Amino acid sequence: MENLYKEEFCNIYKEHVTREGGDRLLSWLSTTDFFTAPASTKFHCACEFGLVMHSLNVYKVLRGKYFEEGDSEESFALCALLHDVCKAQFYKISTRNVKNEETGAWEKKPYYSVEDAFPYGHGEKSVFLIERFVRLKPSEAMAVRWHMGGFDESVKGGSFAISTAFDKYPLAVKLHLSDLEATYLMEHGTSEARKH
Repeated sequence: MENLYKEEFCNIYKEHVTREGGDRLLSWLSTTDFFTAPASTKFHCACEFGLVMHSLNVYKVLRGKYFEEGDSEESFALCALLHDVCKAQFYKISTRNVKNEETGAWEKKPYYSVEDAFPYGHGEKSVFLIERFVRLKPSEAMAVRWHMGGFDESVKGGSFAISTAFDKYPLAVKLHLSDLEATYLMEHGTSEARKH
């Protein structure tokens, strides 16, 4: 299963991302757990390969619904495929005791927890990691930075910067809507944690 998601991701990436440093960014991703990590601890795609699966789903929604004449294939691929790169090396697998309702016995079950070694925010961290290799255009940086929309911690804290970003950069709105659709519609029921 992993190879199929990784292969699809790499094919899309290599077809559309031609910017300087793009090959080094893809090589770096392979040194992380990006292609095997979950996308969350217990919500959408809280399963092995969940992060790459989610990234592909966001790309498919963004490209399929929102691509218009004049839009950049490279921008769409970079933003959708890498918006959650901040989640690489972010989760760890632990175990906890769960009672088996049929037998009454306690069993060890795996679960995901957060171990954030670089607490730099969410969208901010993704922008930072991408820009270690590839220079983003302002519209791309804004899209990745604000893809969480109202769930972003600074927005919850009262920041109004997102309104300006959404007003000025349509790509930011398109990426946020694609992320919502992938998370809450396409990936509903994809959490291993909610099955136990």
